[in-house]
Amino acid sequence: MQYKNLVEQGKLQHDPYQERVASELEKLLGRLEEYEKDMEEYHVNLANWEKSRENERRRLLMEEAKVKQQGGEGSIWTSVNKHRSELLQRWTFRKKIENVEPGVGKWVSYLNRERKLDSFTGRRPTAPPAPKGLYIYGNVGSGKTMLMDMFYSATEGIVKNRRRHHFNEAMLKINEHMHKIWKNQVEEKSLQSSFSGWIMNLPFDTKVKEWLAAEERYKQEVQMKNILPAVADEFLVDRQLDQRGASILCFDEIQTVDVFAIVALSGILSRLLSTGTVLVATSNRAPNELNQDGMQREIFLKFIAKLKNHCEIVLIGSEIDYRRLIAQSSIDQVHYFWPLNSIAAKEFEKLWCELTNQLGGEITTDNVPVMFGRTLEVPKSCEGVARFTFEYLCGRPVGAADYIAVAENYHTVFISDIPMMSMRIRDKARRFITLIDELYNHHCRLCCLSASSIDELFQGTEEGTLFDLESFQFETETEGAKLRTNVLAEGNVGSGGAPTGIISMLSGQEEMFAFRRAVSRLIEMQTPLYLEGVHILHPYFWRQQQEFQNNCVSTLQSHSSS
Repeated sequence: MQYKNLVEQGKLQHDPYQERVASELEKLLGRLEEYEKDMEEYHVNLANWEKSRENERRRLLMEEAKVKQQGGEGSIWTSVNKHRSELLQRWTFRKKIENVEPGVGKWVSYLNRERKLDSFTGRRPTAPPAPKGLYIYGNVGSGKTMLMDMFYSATEGIVKNRRRHHFNEAMLKINEHMHKIWKNQVEEKSLQSSFSGWIMNLPFDTKVKEWLAAEERYKQEVQMKNILPAVADEFLVDRQLDQRGASILCFDEIQTVDVFAIVALSGILSRLLSTGTVLVATSNRAPNELNQDGMQREIFLKFIAKLKNHCEIVLIGSEIDYRRLIAQSSIDQVHYFWPLNSIAAKEFEKLWCELTNQLGGEITTDNVPVMFGRTLEVPKSCEGVARFTFEYLCGRPVGAADYIAVAENYHTVFISDIPMMSMRIRDKARRFITLIDELYNHHCRLCCLSASSIDELFQGTEEGTLFDLESFQFETETEGAKLRTNVLAEGNVGSGGAPTGIISMLSGQEEMFAFRRAVSRLIEMQTPLYLEGVHILHPYFWRQQQEFQNNCVSTLQSHSSS
């Protein structure tokens, strides 16, 4: 595996804990090829089952619709018999009806129809047993993310459906999916648009078509009572591409910082694990220690039981911060300039000019798309290189979604005028930590002009330390108003509202983890090993490579046709 090669080349120091995890990941990789074939077959069977079930469901609906259509036609005797039947029903059930809740009739019809479908098409096909994934936990800088990323890279070409998410990005994507589902559900439609195409063309009168449309809507409402399974089903697989096969989710920095995180992650990860997704996750904490405040305990314990059933729990027990160790043994490639004086500013400006001149030298203002239809203005950019001030990125109400947009679109980011963090600018410090996380997760090159060295950046000033035992708020900007309230009040995610701002309450200990992680990552981002990976791992260069391959295919096709 890549880990062993890097140790032999002297780029990594051998660590028995890392070696054990690397060995477990290599074994998992070996089992994935056969599992991919099994899952391809499973998805073919599942698609056939879903198609058969939907055809059968429509056939049953058609039979019921014909009965209703015939009930509305015929002679006067039909009307008399119908009236007599209604009188009898009213007399027989007049007392019971008072206790029946609205919608029960539809619910009973729905259940009866589902039972008939089970007898005709059988139960949903069962996914083949998945190889056990890994839950890797340990201290900051112990190599968790590095090993997970090596594994993720090695799965290319073996597994079609593969995703790698950091906690911030995952929570935003979950909210985005929820928002889309919610909007589709609550959007009021006209009678004409509420009829799906297959209903519109049926030879029934309008009232029967209305009944059919109502039954269709009710089925969707039942499925959306808890939208987490629907979100989970779209979280990994691009249904439009119809990619069938195994699914791998690499999840960096699992946290359960608030009720929303517990409910959302529990529901979505449980669903993914139940349907055959292989999970490789990292965290600073052991699974049982994730929820020390005891929020939504019952939901959390069910999730942990499923996690332990589907993943090997592995500790990287080293106390060494290997990012710092690698940096100490590396030849300096200076991208972090300090303090804020004329000498450091001149070196920072020199690096900016050298890099932009190599890329053509044209500096422009750009706008990049952000989740939920927003955009972020980039004051200075040049061919995948962007420049900001600290105040522009961290002194305004922006959040993880904006930082992900920057990280995805720019392989190199310059940030000037970074102050020493203090209690007075604590909110800015938290945003800066989130920014560092996303730049690191997308493997960006980071060039900084700062007031202090990396080690002193988060030590506080005479205004006070950044570390204490108080809870604090860590805000991620999304949109909407009601879903968040439902989650906090009821501990479940219903379909009655849209996402709002996620407020994650982190303990003082979690805060210290975050600061230590930011320092560790800033140090690693200056090392040759990290910088060499920018051209290989950053999405900007992936897109360039994909465009090149597409152009080559187009050229070959045009030559062969001429």
